[in-house]
Amino acid sequence: MSRRAVNPGRRASDGGLPTVASLLHHKSRSPSVLTMALLALGVIILIVYFNSGSGVTVTSREAVSRAEGSCTSEVIEALPYLKKAYGSAMQKVLHVGPDSCTVVSNLLKEGKEAWGVEPYDLDDADSSCKSLVRKGFVRLSDIKFSLPYRPDSFNLVVVSDALDYLTPRYLNKTLPDLARVSTDGLVIFTGNPGQQKAKVSELPKFGRPAKLRSNSWWTRYFIQTGLTENEGPLKKFEQAASKGNYEPDCQIFHLSS
Repeated sequence: MSRRAVNPGRRASDGGLPTVASLLHHKSRSPSVLTMALLALGVIILIVYFNSGSGVTVTSREAVSRAEGSCTSEVIEALPYLKKAYGSAMQKVLHVGPDSCTVVSNLLKEGKEAWGVEPYDLDDADSSCKSLVRKGFVRLSDIKFSLPYRPDSFNLVVVSDALDYLTPRYLNKTLPDLARVSTDGLVIFTGNPGQQKAKVSELPKFGRPAKLRSNSWWTRYFIQTGLTENEGPLKKFEQAASKGNYEPDCQIFHLSS
């Protein structure tokens, strides 16, 4: 009678010493098991890495509008004093900066002619903002390049939360272009390094955190670029702000165009 062949692997499982054949058999399977284990470990590491920190990805505009000390919200607060300072020059206004829809909406409700340039994305815009975009009151435009408006298109140009993210190289192009489309001046809101803190983790589409420059730095820069202080509206603004006990957190510059 012929004897049935015995599986070498079974002897090892029966408590005996493993044979050479069984060792080779296990060794041949180990690479696939090891590969699967390494892949699983890699997936776990990637999950932990991408979920570390805030765990939420925000858009460029969200990053700026959520940042501590937004100067765009300061614009809304300063509007009553700007109207007293500029009078009829507030009739046709261009706002440049994030949340431009909010500024434009406020001005339109007061019977002003207002337009806005949003330098960041509009993906998260609400229905009211999308309506302003469809009607042409607000548009998305990269302010590092020439604005899509003719010279002297507006009486006043108000800028907030935008110039702080530009290097001097782009400021040299953007500031003259802002002055180009204005007839009665520029009002620039910039971050105050004494009261605000730039957040390195919140990068706008320009790829760099806000650079909060001092009042003296801006003053020297305006002189170098040929922009002068708009003394008349500045005095009226300061008087109105003083009467209203308004103390801005941002730096506000009034420039002649």
